[in-house]
Amino acid sequence: MKAVLQRVSEARVVVDGQTVGEIAQGLLVLLCAEKGDTEAVGQKMLDKILKLRVFYDEAGKMNRSVTDVNGGLLVVSQFTLAADTSSGTRPSFTSAAPADEGRRLYDAFVTQAKAQHPQVQTGIFGADMKVHLVNDGPVTIPITIIGA
Repeated sequence: MKAVLQRVSEARVVVDGQTVGEIAQGLLVLLCAEKGDTEAVGQKMLDKILKLRVFYDEAGKMNRSVTDVNGGLLVVSQFTLAADTSSGTRPSFTSAAPADEGRRLYDAFVTQAKAQHPQVQTGIFGADMKVHLVNDGPVTIPITIIGA
């Protein structure tokens, strides 16, 4: 499973002109399920995201997690994180989980996130989404979890 985290001061997802998910300070989580991923992998990813210290403390060090700062999570499915660009000029997405499995794993991740964190918003799986964000820093961190 892959994720790209962006520390944001605000972010929202728009589908068909309507805002479907929105947070203030927190993390935008672009999430990709890959072939072979499981719900346990998703839980391990969520644990990492909730504990990752990417927010500044009073001394100016990245020493606080999204949980510590009571920040939001905006979780957006993004199968293109599975892109393989090693050959040619057209990315291949063959390592991405099939759509039905990707949706199941995404939904499980969101369910787990909502059970463990008070502020969780989402995009719509498979929709054409417009993601608006103010990247704070900027701080952008890729995470890959293999197995669990």
